Amino acid sequence: MIQNIAPHGGTLINKVVSMAERESLLDKALHYDMKKKKLNTREMSDLDMIAVGAMSPLEGFMCKKDYDTVVDTMRLSNGLPWSIPVTLSATKDEIVGLKTGKDVALVDQANEVVAILHLEDIFHHDKPRESQKVYGVDDQKHPGVEYVYKMGDYLLGGKVSVLNRTKPADFAAYRLDPVDTRALFVKKGWKRVVGFQTRNPVHRAHEYIQKCALEVVDGILLHPLVGETKSDDIPADVRIRSYEVLLDNYYPKDRAKLSVFPAAMRYAGPREGRPSSTRFPGRITAAPISL
Repeated sequence: MIQNIAPHGGTLINKVVSMAERESLLDKALHYDMKKKKLNTREMSDLDMIAVGAMSPLEGFMCKKDYDTVVDTMRLSNGLPWSIPVTLSATKDEIVGLKTGKDVALVDQANEVVAILHLEDIFHHDKPRESQKVYGVDDQKHPGVEYVYKMGDYLLGGKVSVLNRTKPADFAAYRLDPVDTRALFVKKGWKRVVGFQTRNPVHRAHEYIQKCALEVVDGILLHPLVGETKSDDIPADVRIRSYEVLLDNYYPKDRAKLSVFPAAMRYAGPREGRPSSTRFPGRITAAPISL
């Protein structure tokens, strides 16, 4: 049964705190002069995916030990496969006063506290090394490398406690957390599921692959990426519409489900997308695989 398929690492992570813990942590963040760190759009989406277990087994932003092994060997320090670093950067000015073992309030663009980072590590960001290892090139014309070089010169690692989820309003009907998709599979009786992820509008080759998969599985989870992309990429609403047309007119309604993938696109080539295992035929993202 689908409920017996363990998430990556064995446990579906949940970093959203209880109401009582939320009030306590929020009070400390607001009244105990806790240092603050503002998150950008990608960091916000990473935080939310960590919060609900879409990046299981990660419980926060990577410390140096995991960062090094992911960059060099595509594995976490405990040996689990993981292909792309998930990090929180900071500038030289932002790390002034930060100390490992102390908490940091993570705030959104409106300066509202969304989470607490339990700071475990502060380390130098080796941008040329990450660019060459992860993207295969150290050229800032590459969109992934360009982002790396815009990051701060330091990385902050540690587990997070999420106080306020900031789920975007767009595509609300299609925003399902891992716990929701797993419950959906059980409700539908799907024992063998294919997950298909891409940032492009679905085209004829995609349709062919998906329909071939439907011949040998119980159901398909269409999982288009809707997080931050390049300015010249086709807009997410156009991409979602292409999936809606297929669902409305061509796919069996009881065997296909659309659920958006809120990650920011990394443009990391083979490290970001790969043929999946036989459990999820098709193309899926290599890091957040706890569907």
